[in-house]
Amino acid sequence: MKITRFQDSSGTTHYGSQQADGSTLVIEGDIFGSFKVTDRKAEVKKLLAPVQPTIILCIGLNYRHHAAESNLPAPENPVLFIKNPAAVQNPGDPIRLPQKLKSDSVDYECELAVVIGKAATNVSKADALKHVLGYTCANDVSARDWQKNGGGGQWCRGKTFDTFCPLGPVLVTTDEIPNPNALTIKTIVNGETVQDWNTNDMIFDVPTLIEFLSADTTLLPGTVIITGTPHGVGMARKPPLWLKNGDSVTIEIEKIGALTNPVVG
Repeated sequence: MKITRFQDSSGTTHYGSQQADGSTLVIEGDIFGSFKVTDRKAEVKKLLAPVQPTIILCIGLNYRHHAAESNLPAPENPVLFIKNPAAVQNPGDPIRLPQKLKSDSVDYECELAVVIGKAATNVSKADALKHVLGYTCANDVSARDWQKNGGGGQWCRGKTFDTFCPLGPVLVTTDEIPNPNALTIKTIVNGETVQDWNTNDMIFDVPTLIEFLSADTTLLPGTVIITGTPHGVGMARKPPLWLKNGDSVTIEIEKIGALTNPVVG
């Protein structure tokens, strides 16, 4: 199932089930509990990010080729940082370049986002995917100057500005994606493909990440895990390719779709 979250003409927020013909049927109930797809066609006035995360757990340096382009060794354990849930942005809404803490080094990162559907604590790799509701596209937008030099050695400051976590356009349930580590993943900036790889290049695959992150730690329903980016980021290009006012960025993942956001200064 492809689950959407949207507002109708009155501004009321709903969940829906996107159909093959492009229409949407209204979902009643809690997508993290008991819900049903009705036969009522939805009036979609505005598409929203498909989930409101309880927390956003982010994994750095999780693709072999990206670690190599960063001139860093593959990590022994997953590299974890966190984004503020308020950093989430809707499909089609703008990525805003920071102004108060100004940055001229804002980068794109296509990432597969995993949405936890059932609370997970000390989960084994074998059972990990049983706790996943589904998958969506994410853009781990990063102000590299604040990430590298302005954050006291931590990545969060450069990664968690408002609008720095676009999600969408749909949440695809696990029955449609039995293996999350066999998907093509791309970033397209102003019509040019700048990242084009496969999630099979992850150093730590999705079940391994869930096992690691849930160790002695409860992952609540609504937890979003963004799983790292492949090579081709703007920072590694010569010259670097930074996002600027007027750009358009699309994250595209096989079986999920395309998430597009404009960039504003």
